[in-house]
Amino acid sequence: MGGEAVHSPRTAGADAKVRLPWRPCDRSIPSGMPMTERGAGRYAPSPSGDLHLGNLRTALLAWAFARSTGRRFLLRIDDLDRVRPGAAERQLADLTALGIDWDGPVVRQSDRLEKYAAAIDRLTAAGRTYECFCTRREIQQAATAPHGPMGAYPGTCRALTADARAEFIAAGRTPALRLRADISEFDIIDELHGPYRGPVDDVVLRRTDGVPAYNLAVVVDDADQGIDQVVRGDDLLPSTPRQAYLATLLDLPVPRYAHVPLVLNAKGQRLAKRDGAVTLADQFALGETPEQVVSALTASLGLRAGTSAELLEQFDPARLPAEPWILDENGLLQPSRYP
Repeated sequence: MGGEAVHSPRTAGADAKVRLPWRPCDRSIPSGMPMTERGAGRYAPSPSGDLHLGNLRTALLAWAFARSTGRRFLLRIDDLDRVRPGAAERQLADLTALGIDWDGPVVRQSDRLEKYAAAIDRLTAAGRTYECFCTRREIQQAATAPHGPMGAYPGTCRALTADARAEFIAAGRTPALRLRADISEFDIIDELHGPYRGPVDDVVLRRTDGVPAYNLAVVVDDADQGIDQVVRGDDLLPSTPRQAYLATLLDLPVPRYAHVPLVLNAKGQRLAKRDGAVTLADQFALGETPEQVVSALTASLGLRAGTSAELLEQFDPARLPAEPWILDENGLLQPSRYP
């Protein structure tokens, strides 16, 4: 694979944020086309705990985006990081309870390590990687490179000498592997946010423990699974230019993105267990039914639907609210508050 070209993309476009109209051409995928030839959307939770209402709302949206455009909908477990026993099984059960179905078997990242290694080998053969011996504290304390994106890795180990490398190894340090980026920004187009320009730096491709990094894994997985539509929370929008840039370097297709608003607690912060009844099990313990939970989640989108099928009948991405949904201070669902 070392002889294959690795492309160097250029940034283009404006950095204004405007909501784009929904594109009817998405609905033109022929219904008779074999499922394996259609595009696909996906939901890819990390099994670090139970899904909360924000996760479930995003899953419903990802499912509706895919199904409304004739795409397959795939489930992937992103289990390269911390895994809690039984969490993945509970997550799948929760999705099923809300009427979210998927095509084909569930894929786990932990079963795909050779795919990530092959991508890293290709980048390395093209001179696109380097070892980094920096600790997290050293990275935090280092000044960002002049004119570089805020918080970007400053490139401390980019031009490491053989002697310096030997000293780090003798001191017992194990290196991570970083991407050698040649740009500092990259442009994408988001279906909901419009043109978006975000920072690109020398992201980690393989951690010091030898585990492939998230940014690499999702790029490889999405391309390998034929995923051309990625719908996820808008907290991930800033990392998307890095992933799109990496896909282009690997000569992989860049999917269409739609980053949807989050569900926040009463203080405007991301949901946590302390915010009350935030999981499906919590809601069931309060006497709520799956239909009532779906009703509340869809009401937060300005719709009236008690099932996923009813949501699909009404679904129109152009009408999605642009602001996050603020959950009741006790984590309680109050559908009556919404139209």
